[in-house]
Amino acid sequence: MIEKIWFENHIAGKLLWPLLWPLSQLFKVISRSRKNNYQNGNKESYRAPVPVVVVGNITAGGNGKTPVVIWLVEQLLRAGYKPGVVSRGYGGKAKHYPLYVGADTSVKECGDEPKLIAKRTGVPVVVDPVRKNAVKLLLEHDVDIVITDDGLQHYALQRDIEFVVVDGQRRFGNQKFIPLGPLREGLERLSDVDFVVTNGGFAHDAELPMQLAPDMAVNMITGEKRLVTELDKLVAFAGIGHPPRFFKTLQELGADLVKTQGFADHKDFEQSELDALQKLGDNVIMTEKDAVKCDKFAKENWWYLPVAACFKPEDEQKIMNKIERVRKEYGSSSA
Repeated sequence: MIEKIWFENHIAGKLLWPLLWPLSQLFKVISRSRKNNYQNGNKESYRAPVPVVVVGNITAGGNGKTPVVIWLVEQLLRAGYKPGVVSRGYGGKAKHYPLYVGADTSVKECGDEPKLIAKRTGVPVVVDPVRKNAVKLLLEHDVDIVITDDGLQHYALQRDIEFVVVDGQRRFGNQKFIPLGPLREGLERLSDVDFVVTNGGFAHDAELPMQLAPDMAVNMITGEKRLVTELDKLVAFAGIGHPPRFFKTLQELGADLVKTQGFADHKDFEQSELDALQKLGDNVIMTEKDAVKCDKFAKENWWYLPVAACFKPEDEQKIMNKIERVRKEYGSSSA
Protein backbone atom coordinates (compact mmCIF):
# COMPACT_ATOMS: atom_id res chain seq x y z
CA MET A 1 0.00 0.00 0.00
CA ILE A 2 2.79 2.45 0.90
CA GLU A 3 4.36 2.05 -2.56
CA LYS A 4 0.98 2.69 -4.18
CA ILE A 5 0.72 5.90 -2.17
CA TRP A 6 4.23 6.94 -3.15
CA PHE A 7 4.26 6.00 -6.83
CA GLU A 8 0.67 5.47 -8.01
CA ASN A 9 -1.26 8.35 -6.42
CA HIS A 10 -3.46 5.88 -4.55
CA ILE A 11 -6.58 7.26 -2.87
CA ALA A 12 -5.22 6.08 0.49
CA GLY A 13 -2.62 8.83 0.25
CA LYS A 14 -5.32 11.47 0.29
CA LEU A 15 -7.08 9.79 3.19
CA LEU A 16 -3.87 9.52 5.23
CA TRP A 17 -2.58 12.98 4.26
CA PRO A 18 -3.50 14.64 7.62
CA LEU A 19 -1.42 12.03 9.43
CA LEU A 20 1.48 11.55 7.00
CA TRP A 21 2.10 15.16 5.91
CA PRO A 22 3.23 16.44 9.36
CA LEU A 23 5.49 13.41 9.74
CA SER A 24 7.02 14.01 6.32
CA GLN A 25 7.70 17.64 7.20
CA LEU A 26 9.39 16.53 10.41
CA PHE A 27 11.51 14.04 8.46
CA LYS A 28 12.47 16.83 6.03
CA VAL A 29 13.58 19.16 8.83
CA ILE A 30 15.58 16.45 10.60
CA SER A 31 17.23 15.34 7.35
CA ARG A 32 18.35 18.84 6.40
CA SER A 33 19.44 19.71 9.94
CA ARG A 34 21.56 16.57 10.18
CA LYS A 35 23.28 17.27 6.85
CA ASN A 36 23.94 20.91 7.81
CA ASN A 37 25.45 19.88 11.15
CA TYR A 38 28.05 17.74 9.37
CA GLN A 39 28.76 20.30 6.67
CA ASN A 40 29.17 23.09 9.22
CA GLY A 41 31.49 21.03 11.36
CA ASN A 42 29.08 20.76 14.29
CA LYS A 43 29.32 16.99 13.96
CA GLU A 44 32.55 15.14 13.32
CA SER A 45 33.06 13.35 10.00
CA TYR A 46 35.81 10.97 8.92
CA ARG A 47 38.14 11.60 5.97
CA ALA A 48 39.76 8.43 4.64
CA PRO A 49 43.34 8.52 3.29
CA VAL A 50 42.11 7.10 -0.04
CA PRO A 51 39.33 8.25 -2.41
CA VAL A 52 35.78 7.37 -1.35
CA VAL A 53 32.99 6.92 -3.90
CA VAL A 54 29.37 6.75 -2.70
CA VAL A 55 26.68 5.02 -4.75
CA GLY A 56 23.30 5.88 -3.26
CA ASN A 57 19.92 7.44 -3.90
CA ILE A 58 17.58 10.09 -2.56
CA THR A 59 14.58 7.76 -2.37
CA ALA A 60 13.76 4.79 -0.18
CA GLY A 61 13.84 1.37 -1.79
CA GLY A 62 15.92 -0.35 -4.42
CA ASN A 63 16.87 1.56 -7.57
CA GLY A 64 19.70 -0.59 -8.91
CA LYS A 65 22.59 0.65 -6.76
CA THR A 66 24.29 -2.71 -6.29
CA PRO A 67 24.74 -3.43 -10.03
CA VAL A 68 26.34 0.02 -10.34
CA VAL A 69 28.69 -0.79 -7.44
CA ILE A 70 29.66 -4.07 -9.11
CA TRP A 71 30.20 -2.30 -12.44
CA LEU A 72 32.42 0.29 -10.77
CA VAL A 73 34.48 -2.36 -9.02
CA GLU A 74 35.00 -4.27 -12.26
CA GLN A 75 36.01 -1.10 -14.11
CA LEU A 76 38.46 -0.17 -11.38
CA LEU A 77 40.02 -3.63 -11.38
CA ARG A 78 40.56 -3.43 -15.15
CA ALA A 79 42.19 -0.01 -14.70
CA GLY A 80 44.67 -1.39 -12.14
CA TYR A 81 43.05 -0.10 -8.95
CA LYS A 82 42.65 -2.11 -5.76
CA PRO A 83 39.06 -1.33 -4.75
CA GLY A 84 37.18 -2.38 -1.65
CA VAL A 85 33.52 -2.01 -0.72
CA VAL A 86 31.82 -0.95 2.51
CA SER A 87 28.17 -1.35 3.35
CA ARG A 88 25.79 -0.91 6.24
CA GLY A 89 24.76 -4.54 5.73
CA TYR A 90 21.03 -3.95 5.68
CA GLY A 91 19.08 -7.13 6.48
CA GLY A 92 21.97 -8.72 8.36
CA LYS A 93 22.93 -8.74 12.01
CA ALA A 94 26.44 -9.65 13.09
CA LYS A 95 27.70 -10.45 16.59
CA HIS A 96 30.47 -7.91 16.11
CA TYR A 97 31.39 -5.05 13.78
CA PRO A 98 33.18 -4.28 11.59
CA LEU A 99 32.54 -7.57 9.78
CA TYR A 100 34.76 -8.75 6.93
CA VAL A 101 32.62 -10.64 4.41
CA GLY A 102 34.38 -13.93 3.73
CA ALA A 103 33.38 -17.11 1.93
CA ASP A 104 31.95 -18.53 5.15
CA THR A 105 30.10 -15.39 6.26
CA SER A 106 26.36 -16.04 6.30
CA VAL A 107 23.88 -13.70 4.66
CA LYS A 108 22.10 -13.40 8.01
CA GLU A 109 25.27 -11.80 9.38
CA CYS A 110 26.25 -9.48 6.53
CA GLY A 111 23.10 -8.93 4.47
CA ASP A 112 22.33 -10.03 0.92
CA GLU A 113 23.91 -7.18 -1.05
CA PRO A 114 27.38 -7.30 0.59
CA LYS A 115 27.42 -11.08 0.13
CA LEU A 116 26.51 -10.72 -3.54
CA ILE A 117 29.18 -8.06 -4.13
CA ALA A 118 31.89 -10.12 -2.42
CA LYS A 119 30.94 -13.29 -4.30
CA ARG A 120 30.61 -11.58 -7.68
CA THR A 121 33.74 -9.38 -7.59
CA GLY A 122 36.16 -11.10 -5.21
CA VAL A 123 37.26 -7.77 -3.70
CA PRO A 124 37.36 -7.06 0.06
CA VAL A 125 33.92 -6.16 1.45
CA VAL A 126 33.36 -4.92 5.02
CA VAL A 127 30.05 -4.31 6.77
CA ASP A 128 29.43 -1.87 9.61
CA PRO A 129 26.54 0.52 10.36
CA VAL A 130 29.29 3.01 11.28
CA ARG A 131 30.95 3.17 7.90
CA LYS A 132 34.18 4.85 9.02
CA ASN A 133 34.93 1.71 11.04
CA ALA A 134 34.30 -0.40 7.95
CA VAL A 135 36.69 1.80 5.95
CA LYS A 136 39.41 1.51 8.60
CA LEU A 137 39.26 -2.30 8.47
CA LEU A 138 39.19 -2.21 4.68
CA LEU A 139 42.41 -0.18 4.65
CA GLU A 140 44.16 -3.13 6.33
CA HIS A 141 43.48 -5.10 3.14
CA ASP A 142 45.60 -2.88 0.89
CA VAL A 143 42.82 -1.07 -0.96
CA ASP A 144 43.49 2.23 -2.73
CA ILE A 145 39.87 3.29 -3.34
CA VAL A 146 36.66 2.69 -1.38
CA ILE A 147 33.20 2.21 -2.87
CA THR A 148 30.32 2.53 -0.46
CA ASP A 149 27.13 0.68 -1.36
CA ASP A 150 24.39 3.12 -0.31
CA GLY A 151 25.17 5.73 2.35
CA LEU A 152 24.53 8.94 0.41
CA GLN A 153 22.97 10.36 3.59
CA HIS A 154 25.71 8.94 5.85
CA TYR A 155 27.52 12.27 6.19
CA ALA A 156 29.72 10.99 9.00
CA LEU A 157 31.87 9.61 6.17
CA GLN A 158 33.36 12.20 3.82
CA ARG A 159 33.34 11.34 0.14
CA ASP A 160 35.01 12.48 -3.06
CA ILE A 161 32.54 11.32 -5.70
CA GLU A 162 28.79 10.82 -5.37
CA PHE A 163 26.47 8.77 -7.58
CA VAL A 164 22.69 8.91 -7.30
CA VAL A 165 20.85 6.02 -8.96
CA VAL A 166 17.31 6.82 -10.13
CA ASP A 167 14.60 4.37 -11.11
CA GLY A 168 13.86 5.55 -14.63
CA GLN A 169 10.29 4.29 -14.52
CA ARG A 170 9.13 5.37 -11.06
CA ARG A 171 11.46 8.37 -10.72
CA PHE A 172 10.64 10.20 -7.45
CA GLY A 173 7.00 9.24 -7.13
CA ASN A 174 4.86 11.96 -5.57
CA GLN A 175 8.05 13.89 -4.65
CA LYS A 176 7.15 13.99 -0.96
CA PHE A 177 9.37 13.11 1.98
CA ILE A 178 9.10 9.88 3.98
CA PRO A 179 6.55 8.63 5.06
CA LEU A 180 4.16 10.50 2.73
CA GLY A 181 6.51 9.92 -0.20
CA PRO A 182 9.77 8.13 -1.00
CA LEU A 183 12.21 11.06 -0.64
CA ARG A 184 15.11 10.87 1.82
CA GLU A 185 16.39 14.22 0.56
CA GLY A 186 14.94 16.91 -1.68
CA LEU A 187 15.31 16.95 -5.45
CA GLU A 188 17.75 19.86 -5.16
CA ARG A 189 20.28 17.32 -3.87
CA LEU A 190 20.66 16.04 -7.43
CA SER A 191 22.50 19.22 -8.42
CA ASP A 192 25.16 18.55 -5.76
CA VAL A 193 26.23 15.07 -6.86
CA ASP A 194 28.74 14.15 -9.54
CA PHE A 195 26.64 11.64 -11.48
CA VAL A 196 22.92 10.93 -11.71
CA VAL A 197 22.47 7.44 -13.17
CA THR A 198 19.05 6.57 -14.58
CA ASN A 199 18.21 2.86 -14.44
CA GLY A 200 15.95 2.21 -17.44
CA GLY A 201 13.17 4.52 -18.55
CA PHE A 202 14.00 7.98 -19.85
CA ALA A 203 17.15 9.81 -18.77
CA HIS A 204 16.68 13.56 -18.34
CA ASP A 205 19.30 16.17 -19.25
CA ALA A 206 22.71 15.57 -17.65
CA GLU A 207 21.66 12.11 -16.40
CA LEU A 208 23.62 9.04 -17.45
CA PRO A 209 21.35 6.33 -18.90
CA MET A 210 22.04 2.84 -17.60
CA GLN A 211 20.49 -0.48 -18.54
CA LEU A 212 20.59 -3.76 -16.64
CA ALA A 213 21.53 -6.38 -19.21
CA PRO A 214 20.54 -9.95 -18.29
CA ASP A 215 22.91 -12.84 -18.87
CA MET A 216 22.12 -16.54 -19.18
CA ALA A 217 20.33 -18.25 -16.30
CA VAL A 218 22.68 -20.08 -13.91
CA ASN A 219 21.77 -23.34 -12.19
CA MET A 220 22.21 -23.00 -8.43
CA ILE A 221 23.46 -26.56 -7.96
CA THR A 222 25.58 -27.33 -11.04
CA GLY A 223 26.49 -23.84 -12.30
CA GLU A 224 25.19 -24.80 -15.75
CA LYS A 225 24.12 -21.86 -17.90
CA ARG A 226 21.07 -21.81 -20.15
CA LEU A 227 18.99 -19.34 -22.06
CA VAL A 228 15.84 -18.45 -20.17
CA THR A 229 13.80 -19.68 -23.15
CA GLU A 230 15.22 -23.19 -22.59
CA LEU A 231 13.58 -23.45 -19.17
CA ASP A 232 9.99 -24.70 -19.18
CA LYS A 233 7.18 -23.56 -16.88
CA LEU A 234 9.11 -21.05 -14.83
CA VAL A 235 8.06 -19.91 -11.37
CA ALA A 236 9.74 -16.56 -10.76
CA PHE A 237 10.10 -14.76 -7.45
CA ALA A 238 12.01 -11.70 -6.29
CA GLY A 239 12.69 -10.07 -2.93
CA ILE A 240 14.11 -6.80 -4.27
CA GLY A 241 13.13 -3.14 -4.20
CA HIS A 242 10.82 -3.40 -7.22
CA PRO A 243 10.04 -7.04 -8.17
CA PRO A 244 7.98 -6.15 -11.29
CA ARG A 245 11.21 -4.99 -12.96
CA PHE A 246 12.61 -8.53 -12.70
CA PHE A 247 9.42 -10.12 -14.02
CA LYS A 248 9.31 -7.68 -16.93
CA THR A 249 12.89 -8.61 -17.83
CA LEU A 250 11.93 -12.29 -17.94
CA GLN A 251 8.92 -11.52 -20.13
CA GLU A 252 11.06 -9.52 -22.53
CA LEU A 253 13.44 -12.49 -22.77
CA GLY A 254 10.53 -14.72 -23.79
CA ALA A 255 10.43 -16.77 -20.60
CA ASP A 256 7.68 -19.36 -20.12
CA LEU A 257 6.30 -17.84 -16.93
CA VAL A 258 3.54 -19.68 -15.09
CA LYS A 259 3.79 -17.80 -11.78
CA THR A 260 5.40 -14.64 -10.45
CA GLN A 261 5.69 -13.78 -6.78
CA GLY A 262 7.08 -10.56 -5.32
CA PHE A 263 8.41 -10.29 -1.78
CA ALA A 264 9.69 -7.44 0.38
CA ASP A 265 13.22 -6.21 -0.26
CA HIS A 266 15.86 -8.15 1.71
CA LYS A 267 13.29 -10.87 2.45
CA ASP A 268 14.59 -13.65 4.72
CA PHE A 269 13.18 -16.64 2.87
CA GLU A 270 11.89 -19.81 4.48
CA GLN A 271 12.48 -23.08 2.65
CA SER A 272 8.89 -24.14 3.10
CA GLU A 273 7.43 -21.13 1.28
CA LEU A 274 9.77 -21.61 -1.68
CA ASP A 275 9.11 -25.36 -1.78
CA ALA A 276 5.42 -24.52 -2.06
CA LEU A 277 6.13 -22.12 -4.92
CA GLN A 278 8.21 -24.58 -6.91
CA LYS A 279 5.31 -27.04 -7.03
CA LEU A 280 3.52 -24.60 -9.35
CA GLY A 281 5.97 -25.16 -12.21
CA ASP A 282 8.91 -27.16 -13.56
CA ASN A 283 11.68 -24.66 -12.79
CA VAL A 284 12.26 -21.84 -10.32
CA ILE A 285 14.12 -18.64 -11.22
CA MET A 286 15.17 -15.74 -9.00
CA THR A 287 17.49 -12.75 -8.95
CA GLU A 288 21.17 -13.16 -8.13
CA LYS A 289 20.58 -11.14 -4.97
CA ASP A 290 17.95 -13.65 -3.84
CA ALA A 291 20.15 -16.58 -4.81
CA VAL A 292 22.80 -15.77 -2.18
CA LYS A 293 20.07 -16.22 0.47
CA CYS A 294 18.66 -19.43 -0.99
CA ASP A 295 21.73 -21.45 -1.96
CA LYS A 296 21.63 -23.53 1.23
CA PHE A 297 18.33 -25.16 0.28
CA ALA A 298 18.43 -24.86 -3.52
CA LYS A 299 17.12 -27.66 -5.73
CA GLU A 300 18.41 -28.94 -9.07
CA ASN A 301 15.70 -27.06 -10.94
CA TRP A 302 16.47 -23.69 -9.30
CA TRP A 303 18.12 -20.96 -11.35
CA TYR A 304 19.12 -17.33 -10.96
CA LEU A 305 19.44 -14.59 -13.57
CA PRO A 306 22.53 -12.37 -13.25
CA VAL A 307 22.39 -8.85 -14.67
CA ALA A 308 25.10 -6.35 -15.46
CA ALA A 309 24.96 -2.55 -15.54
CA CYS A 310 25.66 -1.14 -19.01
CA PHE A 311 26.61 2.46 -19.78
CA LYS A 312 27.36 4.32 -22.98
CA PRO A 313 31.13 4.22 -23.76
CA GLU A 314 31.40 7.99 -23.48
CA ASP A 315 29.74 7.93 -20.06
CA GLU A 316 32.05 5.14 -18.90
CA GLN A 317 34.99 7.31 -19.89
CA LYS A 318 33.51 10.34 -18.15
CA ILE A 319 33.20 8.38 -14.89
CA MET A 320 36.69 6.91 -15.07
CA ASN A 321 38.21 10.30 -15.93
CA LYS A 322 36.64 11.77 -12.80
CA ILE A 323 37.98 8.95 -10.64
CA GLU A 324 41.45 9.34 -12.10
CA ARG A 325 41.45 13.09 -11.38
CA VAL A 326 40.52 12.42 -7.76
CA ARG A 327 43.22 9.75 -7.47
CA LYS A 328 45.84 12.20 -8.72
CA GLU A 329 44.70 14.77 -6.16
CA TYR A 330 45.31 12.24 -3.40
CA GLY A 331 48.70 11.41 -4.87
CA SER A 332 49.76 15.05 -4.97
CA SER A 333 48.54 15.76 -1.42
CA SER A 334 50.46 12.79 -0.01
CA ALA A 335 53.58 13.91 -1.84
